[in-house]
Amino acid sequence: MTRRAASADTRETDDGSGAVRRLAPHARRFLARRSGVLVRLALWSLAETGQAFLVGYGVARAVDQGFLAGDTRRGLLWLTVALVAVLLGAPVIRGVFAQLAGLTEPLRDGLVRHTVDRSLGPAAAGGPGGTDRAAVSRLTNQVEIARDSFAGLVLTLRSFVFTAAGALLGLLSLHPSLLVVVLPPLSLGLGLFLVTLRPMAAAQRRALAADEALGDHAARSRAALRDLTACGTGPAAARRGAELIEGAAAAARVLAGWAAVRTAALGVAGHLPVLALLLAVPWLRGRGVTAGALLGAFTYLVQSLLPALHTLMTALGAAGSRLLVVLDRIIGPERPEPRPERTRAAEPERAGGPGSVRAPAATRPEPALAAAPRPAPGAGGGAVTARATAAIPGVGDDAPDLGGRPADRARTAAVELRSVTLSYGVRSEPVLDSLDLCVAPGEHLAVVGPSGIGKSTLTRLVAGTLAPSGGEVRVDGREVTGRPPAELASLRVLVPQEAYVFSGTLSDNLTYLRPGASRADLDAAVDALGLWPLVERLGGLDAPVRPAELSHGERQLVALTRAWVSPAPLLLLDEATCHLDPAAEARAEEALTRRPGTLLVVAHRLSSAVRADRVLVLDGTDAVCGTHDEVLDRSPLYRDLTGHWQGGPARRR
Repeated sequence: MTRRAASADTRETDDGSGAVRRLAPHARRFLARRSGVLVRLALWSLAETGQAFLVGYGVARAVDQGFLAGDTRRGLLWLTVALVAVLLGAPVIRGVFAQLAGLTEPLRDGLVRHTVDRSLGPAAAGGPGGTDRAAVSRLTNQVEIARDSFAGLVLTLRSFVFTAAGALLGLLSLHPSLLVVVLPPLSLGLGLFLVTLRPMAAAQRRALAADEALGDHAARSRAALRDLTACGTGPAAARRGAELIEGAAAAARVLAGWAAVRTAALGVAGHLPVLALLLAVPWLRGRGVTAGALLGAFTYLVQSLLPALHTLMTALGAAGSRLLVVLDRIIGPERPEPRPERTRAAEPERAGGPGSVRAPAATRPEPALAAAPRPAPGAGGGAVTARATAAIPGVGDDAPDLGGRPADRARTAAVELRSVTLSYGVRSEPVLDSLDLCVAPGEHLAVVGPSGIGKSTLTRLVAGTLAPSGGEVRVDGREVTGRPPAELASLRVLVPQEAYVFSGTLSDNLTYLRPGASRADLDAAVDALGLWPLVERLGGLDAPVRPAELSHGERQLVALTRAWVSPAPLLLLDEATCHLDPAAEARAEEALTRRPGTLLVVAHRLSSAVRADRVLVLDGTDAVCGTHDEVLDRSPLYRDLTGHWQGGPARRR
């Protein structure tokens, strides 16, 4: 563990004393700048001391000097004094709240400014790193927690100090023996409560950290949901989420345990003084304590001292620990932003992950069949047919076999679909119906058709991320349905339309599917795909990448270069060049065609179809496969699409 990591870990598990030391200088500066507000708040609170003193004292004197002495008028007069003291509490509270705003609102404003500065400062300075997702929680939830907790803590602490001063002074004025009975159980409960403060703060800190980690994981997973599904890493992300949920639950259980101890302390401090006073009545009466003094003592306990103590312990235990933890997370030392960890569980998509064979870094793995010569135009490396069904009329088992050379037939097909049917619902029309397709090793196949006809569905079936409703899909002779992600990663790479680029260096992005790639391999890939302008603009292959700062076309080029570096023998491009200009698209497809292996492209331009060895046309009623000229002659839809691409009607050749 590094020193930085150890420091961060210590901060998450300390008992709160470190946080107090870190926050003390900030607190002193904040309060020193608001000394006037504190003085006015203390003056209003002095009135609360007098109120607490007069309530119990008035009851005691009303009994001893009034009703028990036979002077009802004096007794009522002392009760009136106690009543006036109670009524004076309303303007006192109003004055306290008026001064409280002078403390809480500046605190909130300062925390908001600090949070915004910390979040935006590195980005404005051009520093490395991605979005600070935890800043959202700090700016909204945690700032409001700090403001409300601080306000509640100031109110209850001030109330307890001045109310307790008035009540204890009243007990002393009635008879010193009353303090001897009341103070020990009161101190015991308060001491037990104070013992729980540090572990409670540590538990609160761990609970907040677990909540932030879970929120960060959820945000990352939600943003990469498409890629998690496409790459088969969803189970690893789900396991990580389950671990975080279990961690949050464990932190909540620890917090609940300390809350139970705190409740016990509250019971000792809130009920034991009254019980002790009741048990000590004979002893107190023997020491000359009057009935009025006893009644006044009970009034001090029940009406002033114990409610103030109960409120203090509740607020200090909940609001105090929350305030300590939240302030430490907002204004404490900068925490290093957690970077995604590439664990074994998260690497099934990479070739070389668990269950696969990783190629040497200095050589580019080439399947034994990848170097096979491409089918000559018209020869066809395989065939695509659709069996006679209601969805595909006119094409039956007697459809012409496009065949191929005997050598190609003997060789294992790169992609083979056997009577594949796919429906998205039990009663829905099939997107693909009894489709047969054979793609030879080293072949370049373009798939065309109108939007929503099933082109992307076909690539997902071949990639193994979608299971067919019927039939069989094979890649390199192996059925892909139900195959582990690590094995699928060694067979194919799927590049979707929305290219995925993650925060990290450009080299990290390019070698993600082949971690052992050499710098020479990267240079060759960058040169082949025309990525050098982006590399130079970013500052080299080791420069950090911020995905939000890249254009759609630049992200697609990065994803295509990553696919070029990959050792997988089959590349599936699902409109992966749609944001590139025609020249960049042509260069990318030509580079990927020269790469050893098989290429299947969902085309959106005529040039992509013309460059391919064969074209597969899907139109929902027929499936036609052949060279560009053959399909142009046999498929009315392809002629219409060609005319649309060219801006006019296509001429049949």
